Amino acid sequence: MKNIPISTEYITLGQFLKLSDCIQSGGQAKSFLAEANVLVNDEAENRRGRKLRVDDRIVVEGCGEFKVVAK
Repeated sequence: MKNIPISTEYITLGQFLKLSDCIQSGGQAKSFLAEANVLVNDEAENRRGRKLRVDDRIVVEGCGEFKVVAK
């Protein structure tokens, strides 16, 4: 599991996908989420605006498992 550090209260799922190198640019988030299975805290998620906070666990099909941590 890879840790993704944030210095703010939350980040959006779209921002997270870019930070975790699952996508190249934020503009790809919508189409990526339509095609890939993404789990946030063991629940399926496809909203790029979903707010992720410290200790959230994210599983991205084909990219890996991640945890949001404080910077």
